[in-house]
Amino acid sequence: MGHAHESNVGRIWKVFGILSLITVVEVALGIYKPHSLHFTNVLGMNLLNWIFIILTVAKAYGIMWAFMHLEGEKASLRWSIVGPLVFLIIYLVFILLVEADYIYDVFKTSTIKWNF
Repeated sequence: MGHAHESNVGRIWKVFGILSLITVVEVALGIYKPHSLHFTNVLGMNLLNWIFIILTVAKAYGIMWAFMHLEGEKASLRWSIVGPLVFLIIYLVFILLVEADYIYDVFKTSTIKWNF
């Protein structure tokens, strides 16, 4: 005799709703660009960009948690998957900030002007 298979339809709709809500917030912030978030600098980048990065990472983690079935795994396996990704995201944000600041300074102080 086989056992009954549990339906995960409710769980899928819940994850879909949460991810959709985060996406709607991102799109709304991208369209309206609130002045208080857009012109507040934190660590060399405006607060609105930080919010986008954080919300995108939260969505990526939610997708991994729900659809890669990480919630049922041991903590060591979860961290072996999530840990390198967290390190990679921190590294990419660091490169983004350093290189963008360098390019801005080069164009701001040199004879080369913005031509694109």
